[in-house]
Amino acid sequence: MQEERLADRAYAGIVELINVEDIRIGDRLPSETKLADMFGMSRTIVREALVRLASDGITEARRGAGSFVKRRPSVRLGSHMPMQEIAAAIGSYEVRFVLEAEAARLAAIRRTGEQMAAIERAMESLSTALRASGPANVEDMDLHRAIFAATANPVFLSSFDHLHEEIDRILRAGVDISRSRPPEAINAMIEEHETIVDAIRAQDGDAAALAMRWHLSQGRKRLMP
Repeated sequence: MQEERLADRAYAGIVELINVEDIRIGDRLPSETKLADMFGMSRTIVREALVRLASDGITEARRGAGSFVKRRPSVRLGSHMPMQEIAAAIGSYEVRFVLEAEAARLAAIRRTGEQMAAIERAMESLSTALRASGPANVEDMDLHRAIFAATANPVFLSSFDHLHEEIDRILRAGVDISRSRPPEAINAMIEEHETIVDAIRAQDGDAAALAMRWHLSQGRKRLMP
């Protein structure tokens, strides 16, 4: 547990270094040894943080050359969560890829007419909220939860509720960052959700799972400038 917390600190430290030092995409990060000295940690901890950063698409390891910046996390992330919690927040996508893609697949196969109507109402509310100027995290959460409810498996729903706080922070950040960009960013969010809903309506499980994975992968990218 202590090692995990230290790795989170190293992860946050590297993200902060990228932003504060204005390290650009394609630039090389300091070596593991130098990062370990900077953070007062072992190279093992720094290496673990770099592996996770690479998994999250922020850095890229090149054999014999070190780690390079692949994407730069938005500085606006810091207004939604403490820097030391960024690793866990972005890392939650790994869990969501597995859980939400399968939930969408099962919802498409098992949903009832009543559950489909609830999903469609949630989609309409989300579209309205995203096109307005305020936050849309509640409506976004409601749509995802309606999809989980349609799996006919209460364990899926309880698992989603367990992740509520983590997901809510990401949804808030994603909408906020997207609103700072051209309107196409918000339009893309709406279209991604509509594609998921369309697949569930058509009872196409594979298409629903694929649409959910695409939406989540795009959501993670939206956290980057």
